[in-house]
Amino acid sequence: MALIRIDEIDISGKKLLIRVDYNVPLRGTDITDDLRIRASLPTLQYALSKNCALVLCSHLGKAKGAPDPKFSLAPAAERLSELIGREVKMAPDCLGEETKAMAAALGPGEILMLENLRFHPGETAGDRDFAKEVMSMAEVYVNDAFGTAHRPHASMVAFPAVAKQCCAGFLLMKEWKFLGEAVEAPTRPFVAVSGGAKVSSKLGVLKNLLDKVDAMVIGGAMANTFLAAQGYRVGKSLVEPDLYQEALDILKAAKEKGVGFYLPVDCIISYDAGKPLAEMRPAGQVPFAAIPDEAVVLDIGPVTAGLYALVIEPAKTVVWNGPMGAFENQAFAQGSYTLAHIIAGNNAVSIVGGGDTDVVVHQAGLADKMTFISTGGGASLEFLEGKELPAFKALKECQS
Repeated sequence: MALIRIDEIDISGKKLLIRVDYNVPLRGTDITDDLRIRASLPTLQYALSKNCALVLCSHLGKAKGAPDPKFSLAPAAERLSELIGREVKMAPDCLGEETKAMAAALGPGEILMLENLRFHPGETAGDRDFAKEVMSMAEVYVNDAFGTAHRPHASMVAFPAVAKQCCAGFLLMKEWKFLGEAVEAPTRPFVAVSGGAKVSSKLGVLKNLLDKVDAMVIGGAMANTFLAAQGYRVGKSLVEPDLYQEALDILKAAKEKGVGFYLPVDCIISYDAGKPLAEMRPAGQVPFAAIPDEAVVLDIGPVTAGLYALVIEPAKTVVWNGPMGAFENQAFAQGSYTLAHIIAGNNAVSIVGGGDTDVVVHQAGLADKMTFISTGGGASLEFLEGKELPAFKALKECQS
């Protein structure tokens, strides 16, 4: 069953509660990346064009069920006001009489930002009473927060359960379309690029995509586990010995399914194992089969990048989730940046799976060269695993 979009129901003149994802990175009160706020603008502007009053809600940071000034959504409200060109009122809370009075007083074209949902334990607990109180401020629930769609939190599952009417915003539908079509109906050849630190965090994705892709490219520290499982020495690099058998099973399955499975053939190493990443320095390039015992692998090498270019260049669909190395230290970012340039320069549908991969693409200055960048790291992973996300399930149930 397809989700009902915001432009498929009559919202004219109504008061909407829109669950946005304004979990933006902050340095003090300064937003360092406003991508998620900008991504919400099409939905908000459409609703405003229909003379709606908007009550916006989100979480920010790791608030533990109690107010915490450093996780206030006030900076997000201020930035949204600048982007949308009208005042965004800031509520003192997401509950309470004062907040309800502010919501009740909203006229057409006015916007109210509720304070961080996670200042109340009812949000992460999925509490229905909490949901009823928040939803009492609006007539229609709109979910436009893909980044949290994998969480069974109140604003994802309980809000639509108690709402009179609900629908999906344009951003949520865009994520559904790009990620869904990439997995279920890709233009071939279809290549998946997977990186990051751990096989354990990508195990479900790798297994699900093996049935769908033509080739799979592996980088990041997770590649160490695949190499070590085959008996290669990886020095003091991060590995997951308890997943060696899983890694071997994936390699065997790829061979049986005729999926090209590519691992690094050379690496950039450091001898600074044990030091903070920022203090680690590169010590050169080595073949994957000759990693010194005292070394730690922190990036793919240039030969590997060349190999991966050969695999990716013929592709018509590329899904990339996870960096190729410890890119947070610029000395070990070259592999990830090179891959970003390879994918950006390819004439393919390129889908970037949020999280660290999104950061890499932006740092490389290539965000506008990618077809689609997901706003959800964890959510995009679970979607690519083939799981039905709680938010999607709740919307379907609300609309049935």
